[in-house]
Amino acid sequence: MNITVVGLGLIGGSMALDFKHMQHRVLGVDANPFHQREALDLGLVDQCMALDQAVSQSDVVVVAVPVGVTPSVVLEALNHLPTNGVIFDVGSTKKGICDAVAKHPRRARFVAAHPIAGTEYSGPSAAHSGLFYRKLGIICDREKSAPDAAERVEDLFVQLGMELKRIDSDEHDKHLAYVSHISHISSFTLGLTVLDIEKDESSIFDMAGSGFASTVRLAKSSPEMWAPIMLENADHLEVALESYIANLQLFKNCIKQKDEQGLKDLISKANKIRQVLEKRG
Repeated sequence: MNITVVGLGLIGGSMALDFKHMQHRVLGVDANPFHQREALDLGLVDQCMALDQAVSQSDVVVVAVPVGVTPSVVLEALNHLPTNGVIFDVGSTKKGICDAVAKHPRRARFVAAHPIAGTEYSGPSAAHSGLFYRKLGIICDREKSAPDAAERVEDLFVQLGMELKRIDSDEHDKHLAYVSHISHISSFTLGLTVLDIEKDESSIFDMAGSGFASTVRLAKSSPEMWAPIMLENADHLEVALESYIANLQLFKNCIKQKDEQGLKDLISKANKIRQVLEKRG
């Protein structure tokens, strides 16, 4: 099978590498010529070419670019897709892309997807095999895709080792605002706060424990990727941030008032998240 991967960063590159291991021919498309060269040198793809050339000879097209430009890339790719070809994206927001392609005459050949996988690193050098193993692969608004198109994407996800979940695109964005997007904002904010207050970089390095390192890890994530995600999911994120800020204020008030029991109550309430996570594990 011929597969084109548009966007050769962490997600696209890792998927391309796994597809190559499955003996598929993988074509790469990337606006950055340095990423093209790196992807070829690392063996992520067999060949790099222009979007229209690659898509026109592909059975499957993966769009793994920042969500702000995903709609334009998908719409252009649909214009060059072979009759029975399939396009899916891997973006962290889904409602915007689903709305953008809704009136395209070949909408049924598009599948809105989101593999829940990643690290804080970016670019072709961050790609690695097995990234998607035992991760969740989400398919949104499946009824708007042709059955064979959705089945082909789901089959590829299963081959990558993912567990499948089907959900409405707006519901997807709402849930991701709380469990993923706000986590990144929290990490970015912590990084900014520490850099603003602690001017001695050596102290940050010497005194940072594993708790700080794990909490701030996401602050190393790509701004080119995450700024568009926040804007695409602005409505749900605003609601999430209002709740988050209100809870921060509760902690601040308890600390200011020396209210130890109040702090214990807040922490105990937060501890209940363990039960939610253990059910999943």
